[in-house]
Amino acid sequence: MKVLFVTSEVAPFAKAGGLGDVSASLPRHLAALGHDVRVFVPMYRRVHAQNRVFTEVIPEFSFKLGPHTVKVAIYTSPMPGTKLPVYFIRCPSLYDRPSIYSGGTGNDHDEHLRFAVLCWASLKACQHMGFAPDIAHANDWPAALVPVLLRSVFAWDKLFEKTRSVLTIHNLGHQGTFPASVLDETGLSPARSMLHQERLDSGYLGFLANGILHANAITTVSPTYAREIQTPEHGVGLDGLLRQRRDVLFGILNGVDEDEWSPERDTLIPQAYDADHLDGKERCKASLLEHTRLTYRREVPVVAMVSRLVWQKGFDLVQKVLPSLLRRRRFQLVVLGAGEPRFEQWFHELERALPNQVAYQSHFTEKRAHLVEAGADMFLMPSRYEPCGLNQMYSLRYGTVPIVHRTGGLADTVHQFDTRTGLGTGFTFNHFDESGLAWAINRAVDVWGTGTRTDRARWEHLQRAGMNLPLGWRHRIGDYLELYRKLAPAGR
Repeated sequence: MKVLFVTSEVAPFAKAGGLGDVSASLPRHLAALGHDVRVFVPMYRRVHAQNRVFTEVIPEFSFKLGPHTVKVAIYTSPMPGTKLPVYFIRCPSLYDRPSIYSGGTGNDHDEHLRFAVLCWASLKACQHMGFAPDIAHANDWPAALVPVLLRSVFAWDKLFEKTRSVLTIHNLGHQGTFPASVLDETGLSPARSMLHQERLDSGYLGFLANGILHANAITTVSPTYAREIQTPEHGVGLDGLLRQRRDVLFGILNGVDEDEWSPERDTLIPQAYDADHLDGKERCKASLLEHTRLTYRREVPVVAMVSRLVWQKGFDLVQKVLPSLLRRRRFQLVVLGAGEPRFEQWFHELERALPNQVAYQSHFTEKRAHLVEAGADMFLMPSRYEPCGLNQMYSLRYGTVPIVHRTGGLADTVHQFDTRTGLGTGFTFNHFDESGLAWAINRAVDVWGTGTRTDRARWEHLQRAGMNLPLGWRHRIGDYLELYRKLAPAGR
């Protein structure tokens, strides 16, 4: 099949979160099966900073969006380690900035223009290349105008006559909502009657809302999240629209990139290991504690967190629960991540108060993240909501038992461990409150036990259950291909 894949992030070129990982892994696995996949992403400043070689494939061309004459050129560079072409939209006035999203907030004065250009330029590049995609796959609000454009201002072009659109919602909390006054600058004024009228009448233009309205299919990154976002509690104002389109709404769980996240062949950890040979994990634990200046004790469990320190991830709940638990229970805590200053400051203070139990590092590196996943015994992920989540899957893959709030993709991947049957892969809590989180952590520490042979055997059984789960993209790719072929059977 021919697939146009439009995204605002793709690792390792430009990544702010899980979207960047998915936008690298899914196209790469599609291409490996022989499909013609073309990934389009803005050429941000950080893309240049990596000293990669780029080839110009389409010289500079221009188009008008309202009062703006936009000039772009298209460059390409292969995804590292593959022949998959990634196409970069070069427009220095819009993308040559320190952050992927303007000012790091996504709310600068021209954010609507930056990502309208991403959508327009991707489709115009297809015209220049004569590339007629069977599927145009748009990701999150920055690419959400692609389905709208295909059904409106690009509908005249027979190149796209058979193109069907897929819009993936990676996080409904980010919707790309702007004042309706910017409509002309998005180039959609001629299609005003096709847009979400209720929102326009209220004075707003929503990129994601209009993408949902016009996409041939909508996907989310887990089945549970697909159900949750149709409710007022999790729908962030779009639940009604999503319920209207529920017949074309699908939840497809993300996968783990096993080329990068696999303890058997991970070059970033001190010693490789697998489900049948767990001694290497203990060596990783010793290395993690040495790196964080905590004392290594085999019988004491290490609970870890690798996360953006933001409200969505449940850190206000963590603040209420962890201090008393750390003083009452026997475990160590390792935290890696940056975010809201109030949470960063709190972890620094917790580390100072309990220097023998707590280690906090704000500076994220991939090597540190891999060491934490490999070296910890438990992974804490108490998110308020989590569309999919990748860290709990990395943890399962590395034998680091997850403790999670039962929501979104966390509910789909982590199942409560039952000591009577031996079934389950982690510890979950249903109610997002202090008692729920405290119960889950206490339960995990209780099952860990005191280090006896029986306790150790039970814990290793739990580890192996998670490590043997089919979590890789090779187990997910068929779901996307099935959807693509339903939409565009001629592209088989």
